[in-house]
Amino acid sequence: MNITADRLGSAIATLPWRVPLADWPRELLVGLPRGISRHVVRFVELAGVVVAVKETEDPIAEREHDLLQVLCQLDVPAVAPLGYITGRCTPDGERLPGALLTPHLRYSLPYRALFSQDLAAAVARRLVDALAVLLVRLHLAGFFWGDVSLSNALFRRDADAFAAYLVDAETGELHAQLSDGQREHDLELARTNIAGDFLDLQAGGLVDASVDPLAVSNRLLERYRELWEELTGPEEFSMDDRWRVDDRVRRLNEIGFDLGELTVTTDLDGVTTRIEPKVVEPGHHTRRLRRLTGIGAQDNQARRMLNDLDSYRMATGRTDEDEHDSAMAWMSDVYRPVLDAVPVEYVDRLEPAQLFHEFLDHRWYLSENAGHDVSTPEAIRSYVDTVLPAHPREEAYLREPSTGALQTLRTADPGSPTP
Repeated sequence: MNITADRLGSAIATLPWRVPLADWPRELLVGLPRGISRHVVRFVELAGVVVAVKETEDPIAEREHDLLQVLCQLDVPAVAPLGYITGRCTPDGERLPGALLTPHLRYSLPYRALFSQDLAAAVARRLVDALAVLLVRLHLAGFFWGDVSLSNALFRRDADAFAAYLVDAETGELHAQLSDGQREHDLELARTNIAGDFLDLQAGGLVDASVDPLAVSNRLLERYRELWEELTGPEEFSMDDRWRVDDRVRRLNEIGFDLGELTVTTDLDGVTTRIEPKVVEPGHHTRRLRRLTGIGAQDNQARRMLNDLDSYRMATGRTDEDEHDSAMAWMSDVYRPVLDAVPVEYVDRLEPAQLFHEFLDHRWYLSENAGHDVSTPEAIRSYVDTVLPAHPREEAYLREPSTGALQTLRTADPGSPTP
């Protein structure tokens, strides 16, 4: 047996690799909501890290590990590879499949765990929007997915939206650049698979019959094409409209991307100019927030925090102050007091950036109902007392052997399958 590990190699070696994954002892496993998979998947804890273990054939495990490694280096949203196992066999010499190991993506959930009858239509739109962004980013990086579906992604809350992460790269291929035919093939697969995902949800009673699976899958294609055109489409304008270059950059920033390179070509007669984005990099708001405050957040969360920072600067008369100094004051006066007010028993309910986003929403609703600005301390007390206790635990995981623990997990995350 061969163990190839980027880290935790000694801990990985202690797992019962001579036993089929489906037969691993329950006391070894960690209970987490799992998506539908063609492979046997289990979660274990190694040296304080929750790890997903997926059984697959030896060459596929090695290839998928290498693909995920490259995607992470390209800063594409994907689970990080931890290692892979080849050459497994039972004590009797019977051959066993290989295995791929990836760290569990904290605060992420499979799509089935995000649905409830009350929110089915809204969640459906947000999930396919997130998947469209992920597919665009993969295609910009030259990655042909080959099996686009909700089942092959994980989702994390990002303010009022979701952020999608690639979790299964088994069928993927990495190229210098994708052809239009390759991109269209992925889109056709997406149309079919996502419609099937929602038909499956309806069969399981997780989505109301009023949700049209075909309309949902078509929405992904529409969102993808809109994003692709905005990010890569050339644009022509007259020489008197140079401001449209700045406008194009602003539009890219609004959807969370930076412009890495821009080609500007002027006609021989000097009448029109053609601009064509060459390289686009995601995470504009995330990088700006991290530069100003050191806070790590998803892009929509970061945009919301930056908006609150700008409002704080205006309200406190700091608009002429150095931006970094204002950000430090905002951290001290607004951001830190919110997080510090969270009781220890609630710290695993949401990741900090999402918690702060929800606090901002709560403060706004309180102010609207009161007809005046509600102070940050008052809004914090109200949020901690009335909103946070009812929120499901999205970070916590539970051991499998306890039936009661599993029932708690299903109650906290409606629709999550039994591990």
